[in-house]
Amino acid sequence: MKTPPPGKAHHFPIRVYFEDTDAGGMAYHANYLRWAERARTESLRDMGLPHSLMMERHAAILVVRRIEVEYWRPARLDDAIVVETRVIAVRGVTLLLDQRMVRGEETLAALRVELACIDRDAQRPKRIPEPWRSALGGVPDLAG
Repeated sequence: MKTPPPGKAHHFPIRVYFEDTDAGGMAYHANYLRWAERARTESLRDMGLPHSLMMERHAAILVVRRIEVEYWRPARLDDAIVVETRVIAVRGVTLLLDQRMVRGEETLAALRVELACIDRDAQRPKRIPEPWRSALGGVPDLAG
């Protein structure tokens, strides 16, 4: 997971604040999950397809089904880092992403994130609606 997968990445800048750090001045491990969530949200917004629109038009939401995280280097107080988000696969109801926290040329952490689309009210799996499917795509529907 050290090398990013091919494909265009969305870039979301983050600054590490005092509130993000532990007693040693390093970013607390759970903050990487918060930063990844913000970056995913902003990548959809930058496509003109925010979560709120998916909820309004389709009563659908994307929820985290699984996350794997590898940490290599700590982010530290006042670091300027960038969260890179790449789509790996778009399936029937799931979306697989690679997210990386980078500082300059150095990768600090990598996340493999699986999101599931669910019906907001019934909380049951629901096919990822258009136009999100196409916008996130360029990746074939692997599971139908």
